[in-house]
Amino acid sequence: MAEVAALEHVEPASPGGPEVAGRSPWALAGRRLLRNRFAIGGLILLLVIIAISFAAPLYADHVAHTNPFENNLNGHTIVNGKRVALMQQGGGILHLGETPLGPTWDVHHYFLGADQNGRDVASRVLYGGRSSLEVGIGSALICCIIATVLALLAGFNGGLIDVVLSRLMDVIWAFPVILLAICVATVLLNAPDGVGVGPVRITATSLWLPTLIIAFIYLPYVYRPVRGQVLSVSEKEFVEAAIAQGASGSRLLFSEVLPNVITVVIVLFPLMIATTILTEATLSFLSIGVQPPNASWGTVISDGQQLLYTRPWVAIAPGILIVLTVLALNLLGDGVRDALDPRARLRIEG
Repeated sequence: MAEVAALEHVEPASPGGPEVAGRSPWALAGRRLLRNRFAIGGLILLLVIIAISFAAPLYADHVAHTNPFENNLNGHTIVNGKRVALMQQGGGILHLGETPLGPTWDVHHYFLGADQNGRDVASRVLYGGRSSLEVGIGSALICCIIATVLALLAGFNGGLIDVVLSRLMDVIWAFPVILLAICVATVLLNAPDGVGVGPVRITATSLWLPTLIIAFIYLPYVYRPVRGQVLSVSEKEFVEAAIAQGASGSRLLFSEVLPNVITVVIVLFPLMIATTILTEATLSFLSIGVQPPNASWGTVISDGQQLLYTRPWVAIAPGILIVLTVLALNLLGDGVRDALDPRARLRIEG
């Protein structure tokens, strides 16, 4: 009987142990994310790429001492202590015409060589990364914000609003992504006075144009999963309890529904950045994305397309950076998903 009495006085242990008890879900998610080596490795790699890309002006002005946006067909540089022309006569397989200087592997003198216009490839790759990251992150951010707002309005209110918004998203969804982007970009780039509403005008050379185009074409890809989550959360018991207590619509939306939906958007955000960067590179490669004088990874690859047999690093260098950036974002996105919803991994593995 004494043993039974002792057992009755034993308090049940916390399900997560002393380290978990009393912590907020966000703190627990952050702790799980920090323990994910692949996600942290992807985050570090992404930060390194962002840092070197946004340091492009410092590299061009103080290290390479070049202007990557001006043609330099008659220029020279130093290779192994000798003065060498940037455009070399008799290049290629047939030794005809001119071939740009190849990589010198000297950070001070055309590290990755020159392109067909005598411009420093290394500087253009860094500037291109800057533009690609700005467009990719900006378009993903705009897309996620607008799609989340529309999904909240449609899923929470239902009725005519839900029908109209969902059918509009279905129309956008029906078009192939690249084909729709090409059509919209072609129309907007050919506008004589640019695109604008009222006093705000966006010219063809502005980075805002590809940013808004890419954000528009990916709206359904964020809207649909977020709307589904809103519909699911709206039927939960805690929402019904809040309604029974007389909570207003705005309080239900921002205090009950949105906090339980925002995790889906957070998981989608790094994956959307990877997708938008690939889309921007595709459009820029086709000359309907980032416009001169700006450069992007896609435009640099396009510049090196005709130099693949003689100076392949013009196209290989930005291609490697695109692969590394997308890989880092996917690793980070998977880590964020596992941290915010650890049961998802158990369901997949089970």
